[in-house]
Amino acid sequence: MADPDPVVRMLALGALGRLGALDPTGVVAAFDDPDSGVRRRAIELAATQPAIDLLRMLHDVDPGVVEHAAWACGEQVTVSDAVLDRLIDLAQHAEVALVRESAVAALGAIGDERGIDAVLAGCRDTPAIRRRAVLALAPFDGPAVEAALDEALVDRDWQVRQAAEDLRRAATGQ
Repeated sequence: MADPDPVVRMLALGALGRLGALDPTGVVAAFDDPDSGVRRRAIELAATQPAIDLLRMLHDVDPGVVEHAAWACGEQVTVSDAVLDRLIDLAQHAEVALVRESAVAALGAIGDERGIDAVLAGCRDTPAIRRRAVLALAPFDGPAVEAALDEALVDRDWQVRQAAEDLRRAATGQ
C-alpha cells in the first residue's frame, strides 16, 4: 500500500479484499490516497461494508470519485442522515451529470421518502438521468410518482418511455 505506483496500490487493495485481509480501517485509509483511482477502488470495497461511512468521499474534489461514492451508497442501502442529505443535494445540484445520475440511482436504491423530491427532479433532467430517475421511482408511490410516470410514458427519449412502461408493468404484476 506504500508503493509509489498507484496501480500497485489499487491492485494491493483488491488483493487484500479478495483475501479477506482488508479491514475497514485499511479501506478508510485508502480514502486519503492522492490518486483518484485508488480512492475509487477503496470505495468499491466499501460498498459491501455498510459500517464504512462514505460521506467524506461524497465531497471529494474528483467528480469520478464522488460518482463512485454515490453508487456505493446505493449498494450499502442503509446510510446516515448526513449521507442521505448529501445524495439529495448531489442529485439536484451537482455540476457533473454522471454524479447527478449516480446520486438519483442511489436514492432509489435506498428508498427513503426524504429523497423523493430529488428523484422527481431527476425525471426532468437529461435523458440519461431521466431514465435512471424513472427506475429510481420504484420504491416510491403517491400522486407525484404517478404523475412523473405518466409524463415519462410520453417522454421524447424512447428509453425513458421504456423504463416507465417496465415500471408500470412490474407494479401491476404483468
